[in-house]
Amino acid sequence: MKFTTIVGLFGLAQLVLGDNRGSYTVSGLGQRKQALLKAGGNTMDMAIAMLESDHMKADYVYGDGKSGDATNFGIFKQNWMMLRTSARDFQGQSAEQVSNGAVLKYVPVCYCQGRANPYSHDLKKDVKARHDGEKHYGFDTWIAGHRNGASGLQNPHTDDINTYKSAVQWIQKQIQSDPKYQKDDTRFWVDVTAI
Repeated sequence: MKFTTIVGLFGLAQLVLGDNRGSYTVSGLGQRKQALLKAGGNTMDMAIAMLESDHMKADYVYGDGKSGDATNFGIFKQNWMMLRTSARDFQGQSAEQVSNGAVLKYVPVCYCQGRANPYSHDLKKDVKARHDGEKHYGFDTWIAGHRNGASGLQNPHTDDINTYKSAVQWIQKQIQSDPKYQKDDTRFWVDVTAI
């Protein structure tokens, strides 16, 4: 009994410590939020992008350091397997055609109409691909495959997937709690183990 109580309390302490969340200011994030909404995004898109990166940009190393079907693209870090099985622009492509996902990759600067455009990847295409995936699979299955690829689709209710999903939902709830959070520089975060 004593051992169970100690383990139970220790487990509770780990849960509390592992459930860190909060907010802070990221200069320019409000502009990025507005660009996302203008591209057809919504607060769920904002929450996913916010969880995946501080600036809601796809300016990470190619594929997020992953390869094959696990290669990530865009501000949501969607894996190639999910893109090629559910997003209309990529559906039917093979695992070997992974480089086609790079169209969702952030390019630091382009010159459009004589001005530097820091958001030069096709944000509309990125949002559309995520929406296509959710429409194809449904939210719960989409988020499982987004988090863990094919194994997530086969087993969508693991603790890790549920933790990720609840983190996204918590961030979305914060964003929706006040309209200002859809346009200001506030970033909400949850400490979720990167995979």
